[in-house]
Amino acid sequence: MRAVKPTSPSSETEFRPEEVASGSPLVKFYRFIPGARAPQRADRSAAGSIPARALQYCEAMRTASAFGWYVFPPLSFKLMWDGANDVVWSYGGSDDWYALSAAQAPGFASYFDGIAPDSVRGYAPPFLGAFKDPTGLMLWSGFVARTPPGWGLLIRPPANLVHSQGYQSYEGIIETDRWFGPLFVNLRLTRPNVPIEFDANYPFLQVQPVHRAVYGNVLNEFEVVEELGELTPGDWEDFRNTVVHAAADPHRVRGDYGARTRKRRKQDPPKEQ
Repeated sequence: MRAVKPTSPSSETEFRPEEVASGSPLVKFYRFIPGARAPQRADRSAAGSIPARALQYCEAMRTASAFGWYVFPPLSFKLMWDGANDVVWSYGGSDDWYALSAAQAPGFASYFDGIAPDSVRGYAPPFLGAFKDPTGLMLWSGFVARTPPGWGLLIRPPANLVHSQGYQSYEGIIETDRWFGPLFVNLRLTRPNVPIEFDANYPFLQVQPVHRAVYGNVLNEFEVVEELGELTPGDWEDFRNTVVHAAADPHRVRGDYGARTRKRRKQDPPKEQ
């Protein structure tokens, strides 16, 4: 067996469930761009994308699909890359295309400056920004998020949800307990000379809460069992109960794992309010 031992965790990287069991929200979203659709809890059916058989029997897919919140584009728009150096964009059903370097949501800059204090006027974030790499750009959801100390948000494509093949999303973790700025994602365009559409009512991101103890450098202890002969009798018993029992039981009901998992969730003690 091989193990890597961690250093002693600091107070900010210790996982303390009581921090989020007091009734306060784990994530608070702040709408900056007017009209941007509010995030919503992710769907076990991945907005209907999961095949019916998987939805009924595959609890692993259902659980992953429902973990976190869907985030939507702040408005409907289109992008097009010429395959070389230039990206153009359009919005609002217009047939006009505009060169993209950095773009504000229509009317947002004046709206922002009319409300923001003097110290931040003129700093309205763009909702689209192009990189030096012509295939790369930044897309802002129109929201800012805040989480309790030690918690961040994993930004990723929606789990098991079909989306345009004209772009790829880079995954990232934003430490939203420290970063009170745009909740954004970096994209890479992959199809030249075809319009790539973003629908304001179709999620383009899924944000999932993660604790710093999980992704930081502090929690780096892991163990590798190198040989099958090193499994303990307890390991073999667990394997038998998980695999052999399921395969050999003629009375086993299809979807038994999912049913047991859902029953266990119902038996979990509720959070304190």
